Amino acid sequence: MHLSRRDALALAGVSLLAGAGAGAVTGCDSRAATSAALPPDRADYTLRIATGRVETAPGTTVSTTTYNGQFPGPLLRFTEGRPVVVDVHNDTGTPELLHWHGQRVPADVDGSTEEGTPYIPAHGMRRLSFTPGPAGFRFYHTHVPALGDLARGTYTGQAGPVYIEPKDNPGAYDQEVFLTLKEFGPSLSHGGDVVQRFLAGSPVPDLKRRGEQAMADSLARGMPRGYEVGYRVFSVNGRKLGHGPPIRVRSGQRVLFHVLNASATEIRSLHLPGHTFTVVALDGNPVPRQADVPVLWIGTAERVSALVEMDHPGVWVLGDTSDDDRNAGMGTVVEYAGRSGSPRWNAPPAFTWDYRAFADPGSTNRQPDHTIDLLVEKRNAADKGFNVWPLNGVPFSLDTDKPVLDVERGKRYRMRLRNASDDIHPLHLHRHTFEVTHIAGTPTHGLRKDVVMLGGYQSLDFDFTPDQPGLSLFHCHQQLHMDYGFMVLLRCP
Repeated sequence: MHLSRRDALALAGVSLLAGAGAGAVTGCDSRAATSAALPPDRADYTLRIATGRVETAPGTTVSTTTYNGQFPGPLLRFTEGRPVVVDVHNDTGTPELLHWHGQRVPADVDGSTEEGTPYIPAHGMRRLSFTPGPAGFRFYHTHVPALGDLARGTYTGQAGPVYIEPKDNPGAYDQEVFLTLKEFGPSLSHGGDVVQRFLAGSPVPDLKRRGEQAMADSLARGMPRGYEVGYRVFSVNGRKLGHGPPIRVRSGQRVLFHVLNASATEIRSLHLPGHTFTVVALDGNPVPRQADVPVLWIGTAERVSALVEMDHPGVWVLGDTSDDDRNAGMGTVVEYAGRSGSPRWNAPPAFTWDYRAFADPGSTNRQPDHTIDLLVEKRNAADKGFNVWPLNGVPFSLDTDKPVLDVERGKRYRMRLRNASDDIHPLHLHRHTFEVTHIAGTPTHGLRKDVVMLGGYQSLDFDFTPDQPGLSLFHCHQQLHMDYGFMVLLRCP
């Protein structure tokens, strides 16, 4: 009998998988013993999913679901190729999922029920055994649908960083800092989304005409604008600007920042006045060309690793370029040794985020064996006020887990996305790393990612080779979009 996600979420009495865990991780940076050094009944890591409270500032506390009672969840440091065992306990009253974002793991471990991963039962646990990889900055998070319930899915505090030790270092540095950007206190409104124009590239005229006409027709029929999500609390590592410990540095240091955007729906930016970011890796993958930028733009679920030369002494705000969001908490303080006073903020110059700066120019020498063309459209307010996001006219069904596209193992595929909406879509492919091959109207190669932002009314190509048997999920990582149709499954024998 097929069990839909809606059915599973209603079941609290799912059978308990055997196993007991120990060795809970409580620190920000904890290293695990290898499974070979532990008794067979012990795990390398234990994670507990439970509801609790996160104090983002004195007098500002949010109630949410977290890992191990903290936000972000504990930093898990793995070694590439060394097997690990993780026990995940679910102390809540509803089934849960934990997705190992960016890793090549079996479908039953990956954390997506569409792929066949079993739920972590309510008040139960699952023992997960896998071999971490590839190396670099990954993360873990829940993968349950939220639909209209803003206390579920990635609206919660269920996110934590993963660092898989690479064989080669990204460069010499004196200090390593992990930052997780996150909003809390979500609410729905019909106000319409704010169009963002920070991405390089121009709208494709045919896509723009198509999308604008569809929206005009919907509004002419008296439809409201579809729901969007806003937030009241903004944080870095779970603390509002000015209320967490500062990042303490010394003049002359090289600091490697690993930044994770753990938002459910938002694109974030980050600027440090008087300093420059040298981007060395995107989504944990070393970039073909390191580039200096004044601002980091980070799509939902993207990660950026960047080196900063500490050569501008003072006390500074490292924060979002949005004045409203930064003043509401989206930032932290960088404090040089021997300096004191109120942290200062200076707005950056106008800047366009351009993936091409980090890629090799020109077309890849490897041509695809097959091309999958996908047209992204928005059906305004079509499902009880929520926008619906069909691909090639068909929204993904949470009840049937379809559509499913068959792919051949070992063949090279090109995913060609055409966006007939003004929304930016952070595209994510599970269990694979892809190569961006055409973006902002330009062929590129060498840039490997697992999330990439598709601009409004723009097109984008990426290539991948199916090398993981079973089902792999492709979707927009914006929670509202994936919940309401923007998904498709790829099936590899």
